[in-house]
Amino acid sequence: MKPKKIALLIMGLYCGSAWAMEPFVIKDIRVEGIQRTEAGTVFSYLPVKVGDTLDDEKVSQAVKALFGTGFFKDVRLESEGNTLVVMVQERPAISQIEFVGLKEFDKDKLKDGLKQAGLAEGRIFDRSMLDKAEQELKRQYFSRGKYAVTIKTTVTPLERNRVAIRFDVDEGAVAKIRQINIVGNRAFSEKELLKQFVLSTPGWMTWWSKNDQYSKEKLSGDLENLRSFYLNRGYLEFNIDSTQVSITPDKQGIYITVNIAEGEKYTVSGVKLAGEMLVPEDELRKLIKIKPGQVFSREKLTESSKLIGDRLGNDGYAFANVNAVPELDKEKHQASFTFFIDPGRRVYVRRINITGNTKTRDEVIRREMRQMEGGWYSTEKVKRSRERVDRLGYFKDVNVETPAVAGTTDQVDVNVNVEERPTGSMMLGAGFSSSEGILFSGSVSQNNWLGTGKSLSTQFSNGRINKIYSVSYTDPYWTVDGVSRGFDAYKRKVDATALSALAGYASDSIGAGVRFGVPLNEYDTINFGLAYDSTKITLGTNATQRYIDFVNQYGERNSTLRGDLGWARDSRDSLTYTTKGTLQRAYGEMGLPGGKLKYYKANYQIQWYRPLSDTFTLMLNGEAGIGNGYGSTKDLPFFKNFYAGGVTSVRGYDTASIGPKDSQGYALGGNKRVVANAEVLFPFPGLRNDKSVRMSLFADAGAIYNKGDSGGGMRYSTGVAVSWISPFGPLKFSLAKPLNEKEGDKLQKFQFQMGSTF
Repeated sequence: MKPKKIALLIMGLYCGSAWAMEPFVIKDIRVEGIQRTEAGTVFSYLPVKVGDTLDDEKVSQAVKALFGTGFFKDVRLESEGNTLVVMVQERPAISQIEFVGLKEFDKDKLKDGLKQAGLAEGRIFDRSMLDKAEQELKRQYFSRGKYAVTIKTTVTPLERNRVAIRFDVDEGAVAKIRQINIVGNRAFSEKELLKQFVLSTPGWMTWWSKNDQYSKEKLSGDLENLRSFYLNRGYLEFNIDSTQVSITPDKQGIYITVNIAEGEKYTVSGVKLAGEMLVPEDELRKLIKIKPGQVFSREKLTESSKLIGDRLGNDGYAFANVNAVPELDKEKHQASFTFFIDPGRRVYVRRINITGNTKTRDEVIRREMRQMEGGWYSTEKVKRSRERVDRLGYFKDVNVETPAVAGTTDQVDVNVNVEERPTGSMMLGAGFSSSEGILFSGSVSQNNWLGTGKSLSTQFSNGRINKIYSVSYTDPYWTVDGVSRGFDAYKRKVDATALSALAGYASDSIGAGVRFGVPLNEYDTINFGLAYDSTKITLGTNATQRYIDFVNQYGERNSTLRGDLGWARDSRDSLTYTTKGTLQRAYGEMGLPGGKLKYYKANYQIQWYRPLSDTFTLMLNGEAGIGNGYGSTKDLPFFKNFYAGGVTSVRGYDTASIGPKDSQGYALGGNKRVVANAEVLFPFPGLRNDKSVRMSLFADAGAIYNKGDSGGGMRYSTGVAVSWISPFGPLKFSLAKPLNEKEGDKLQKFQFQMGSTF
């Protein structure tokens, strides 16, 4: 019997046979034309098998099924007697993918991205996927401002039914924003409005921020910032009529034009409350920030609704809805608002789910949660829980969501998602002065040891002045209720003869101690500890008489049984980018009976942050310390004296150089210390929305006193500082100018500190 063609597959949308045929019972199936594909693979996709009756409908189904695999570019079904012959022509396989002219992207990462899209070496070649890959690559270049990019793809056939794919890329130059125009503004200048934009024309820092490159997402955010700017200043009917983005013919320059309608400025004529108020109305009215007679502000209106909702949320009404409905008087340009309150049902927390912690144990996060499973939902407790997890310092980002439990009306889950960051650090500190050059010190620490939340750190310094070797261990949850316990051991050598500001002596100390921390509430902690220290003093040839008298009276080696006690209250909103809150600390140490030296030192510090605007933050810091001897020790041991000057106190003066000096001009330190700092923090110019870089203008003041010797009184300095959480670790720079240096003062105008994380 002559072979008879019974069907042809018409690709994709076509599914019928070429002509009709008489059905027959399949007694055998043979596959022809396969090279890489196994015959069993073809059989597995065929919707017919031996013993089935083949007709036109099954032919159509079989052809569609085989084309649907994507393995074949041609499929034919023929019959030889009662044998079904499946004849296929395989698509070629991709032998290699090559990029030429690629500079903007990493080739290996780009290949990984193509692999996820189905285009990879060893896979079946599909022209449609290649076209999609080319368009996606262009889109990626466009997102980086390279609109002049050209991409040419070449497919070269190879032996054994393979192909090589080559992308020839001419990236071109990055298109820059040449001009941003705002049309229709009357109340505010264009210069003031453009300050609300992240996008900008090229500037001296845009090479880093890339803000001079057009981005649709950034423009959308800028337009919303512009809208908020007007709505927060009373322009209730403000509208953005249109936005045009044009590119020059050479695709090198971009022009943006925003057309706006400001409308009239509205004031608030009245505020009312309505709905189901489960909280006394007087209490709710105190939460409303927008008052009659004030200029309308959407920011204050939104904040008022949120505060009312949060207040109801503290009582378990997680889904309270507070909607401010306006009534406009367009003739008088006034608006009154009614806050409609719908508390909804009271809900409780079913489960707390933690995700994203690959190294940190669940229990480390759960013990910071103040919202409990099975308890009534509380907005304040959920917020505080997030703050406490964030303040651990183990995570880049902490996100908390409270979705409703499906199928219920009175339950929510608390989903805590974290993104971990390196918690180990290697820190290198350095200072520079004309007399001493560069001085180095360092430390290695791991604040989340093995994911347990425990910290282990070592400090080392092998400079000319300080040689320190220490180890410290802290368990923040020694007990389940948050009592911490830590141990410290150290060996410290201080060679003050190498520091030009201090009179010559050297000390060699060894010691160890234990400490505890007891939380009193969410913000207050009491710390106390006990340590033993043994110190040997060696006097230099330029030692002052006071040091000589001390050694003659108490000997070269002295032991101290030291007791430590402190209190701290910390309400700062962030440890790395603080904008508000207060840190207070009162702490001291005392040489107890049982040791040879008996003395006390007490210190107090208060640090206060307050936002001056959306971008500026004021920081005020004050420190005071006092110490003395008691019992058989008449004075504070000179190596326990207070000092000032340097990067941590009064910038612009050399380390420990402020205060009383001996006849040779060496600083002696003292038993009293006063330091004050005022600092205005703001984003680095050109990097307004980058929280990794922060700049500041500062003014420092400080003094050291010693029993009637004022040491020349207060020293003042002012300057500029920059802090940057860089990819290499935290960096800090300061440049200070002393304002009232006295004869004999040692100056240190430039300091920097750098570190890296692992």
